Amino acid sequence: MNKYIGCFATSIAGHDHNNIYVIIDADDEYVYLVDGKIRKVNNPKKKKLKHVQLIKRTDDTITGRINNNVALSNEDIKYAIKNIQ
Repeated sequence: MNKYIGCFATSIAGHDHNNIYVIIDADDEYVYLVDGKIRKVNNPKKKKLKHVQLIKRTDDTITGRINNNVALSNEDIKYAIKNIQ
C-alpha cells in the first residue's frame, strides 16, 4: 500500500496548476490523479510526483474504498474535493 493513495494533492506545474485532485494510484515516480470532472476515475492523469504538492488530508470514504478494492465513482471524488475546499 502506497502512502500517497487516498491523499489530496494540488498540481503545481502544467496547464492544470492549482487544481485539486485525489491520488488513486502511485508508483516510484508518478501519481495518478482524478478530480471527478475532467479527469475521471476511468482515465486518471499521470503526473510526476515532483509536480504535485501533497495536502496532508485524506477522505476516509475514498481511502476505505481504495483499500477494499471497491469501485470509486466520480461523484464520490467530486464530493470529497468540494468538502476540502
